[in-house]
Amino acid sequence: MDKILAWVQRHPQLTAWGVLASGMVVILLWSARNVGLQTAQMLALVIATVLLAGLCVWIIGWEDQEPEEAEPK
Repeated sequence: MDKILAWVQRHPQLTAWGVLASGMVVILLWSARNVGLQTAQMLALVIATVLLAGLCVWIIGWEDQEPEEAEPK
């Protein structure tokens, strides 16, 4: 368990990507269960969803990388 926690602390963005992508894929699969999509179509949607989750985490991470501006006194 300590190894997992150490990895999560070393790689917070990858962890966030995995958690967000997992949740988004579950919601996608649940909401599209009776739509009648073919396997290739569903796979394409899952891949797009995982990439979108990665993009979201990357954009949110921009805020962490910017240096804070000094407040005027």
